[in-house]
Amino acid sequence: MEKTLVLIKPDAVRKKLIGKIISKYEENNLSIIKLKMETITEEFASIHYSEHIGKGFYNNLLSFITSGPLCALVLQGEDAVEKVREINGKTDPELAKEGTIRRLYAENKTENCVHASDSLESAKREIELWFGK
Repeated sequence: MEKTLVLIKPDAVRKKLIGKIISKYEENNLSIIKLKMETITEEFASIHYSEHIGKGFYNNLLSFITSGPLCALVLQGEDAVEKVREINGKTDPELAKEGTIRRLYAENKTENCVHASDSLESAKREIELWFGK
């Protein structure tokens, strides 16, 4: 069984969407094995998003992700990484398929409600960063 990290971002928390978003994952046979609420520091966010350092959207991303509480969770299931990315939809909600989380709830490419690991390697690194070994 694969594991993957999901962040329900501050915009979704502010909109009280945590339950609706989690339901989407559970309806697709994914199990929550860890969950926590947290407001992260810019230092922590810079570690999490280190692959984006130097990109034009980086500073806005850090400002947004640290703007309020978020919900971090580890999901487990068959093909969890790919399944979660499918459920979330494309980063740009305008390009996301109907019924995906981002199509339903996201405002734009930055305020897009959720983050998910993009590979098994990223999932391992991100789960350890957020929840320890």
